[in-house]
Amino acid sequence: MAKKKSKLTTPEWITQGFDSPAEYEKSQGKTIKKKKTEKTFNIRECPKCGSDDMSVALGEVGVWECRKCKYKGSDINEKELTEDEFMKYLDKKGEEVA
Repeated sequence: MAKKKSKLTTPEWITQGFDSPAEYEKSQGKTIKKKKTEKTFNIRECPKCGSDDMSVALGEVGVWECRKCKYKGSDINEKELTEDEFMKYLDKKGEEVA
């Protein structure tokens, strides 16, 4: 015997009179995580001197080393910047941008 196909049903958000699924979920008290649409850049800074010249310490797991003041540790400052903020950061730092 062949399987019966189930009937299609109208989504709940349409039958309730909402314009979009997001609007319906908002009315139900649900929150939707927005997707990141803008590119972001991560910067790691030394907690001791504030330099961004950090690298992974070789031979040690989870340890960062500052090339400027020789600080070693896992407690570093991380910043997430948008593209515009990153470009301003590079200008302030004096880096040449292509």
